[in-house]
Amino acid sequence: MNQRKINELVDANYVYASVLYYFGIKFYDYSEKTLEQACKEKGLKVESVTRQLEAVQSEPAEPTLLNQYPIDLIMEYLKHAHYVFIKQKLPYIAQIIEGFKADHENYNVIEKDLKFVFPLFVEDFIHHIYEEEDNLFFYITSLDNFINGDGNISKLYYLMEKHCLQRYAIEHEEHDDEMKGIRRITNGYATDEHTPLHVKVIYSELEALEKSLIIHARVENEILFPKALMLEKEAKNKFSFNIGFN
Repeated sequence: MNQRKINELVDANYVYASVLYYFGIKFYDYSEKTLEQACKEKGLKVESVTRQLEAVQSEPAEPTLLNQYPIDLIMEYLKHAHYVFIKQKLPYIAQIIEGFKADHENYNVIEKDLKFVFPLFVEDFIHHIYEEEDNLFFYITSLDNFINGDGNISKLYYLMEKHCLQRYAIEHEEHDDEMKGIRRITNGYATDEHTPLHVKVIYSELEALEKSLIIHARVENEILFPKALMLEKEAKNKFSFNIGFN
């Protein structure tokens, strides 16, 4: 692996491009260098980089066991996923799109469209995440605290009047297909043997991002919301009991 050129390594596994990026090696700037040469120029130990390349997984694991966990841990899982999206995946994809120079009649329009649309997608996505954590997650946490005997009943009454989990669930499903426009621009991430390597890497990362978002949405729609709705019902019952008792 050490003596293979960067473009050969990335062409064999597009995910390698993201690993190299985190070591400060932009694959398109070092395409004709060997891995060993690139590491030497960046002052990196080639063995460390090689270990990370060999350990990489190209497919996100589906969290099938999350349904067994309490709702607070599910939200922590989702918050961690949000952090990875915002701090790692989105900046990397933004960087390789920004560094994309098509110089090819088949991709000049795609380059222009992606450079315009992707930053808008990122801005909307980050806004959605922060809004979700500040409102939905805060409300669910308040319900959970109340059920576990740690919450102010008057504050909870105000929150229950303000929030509606069914509305959140409906709006969330409407927001799910966030990458529809990007998928249209890239023709469903379609490539062939003539597609430039840089395009293949961008499309591969966009497709992987979409798969991650689909899994993320499934955790919210199929696990978080059902648990939260049960929690809300339990909280309302407890609230009504306390009011009646008093």
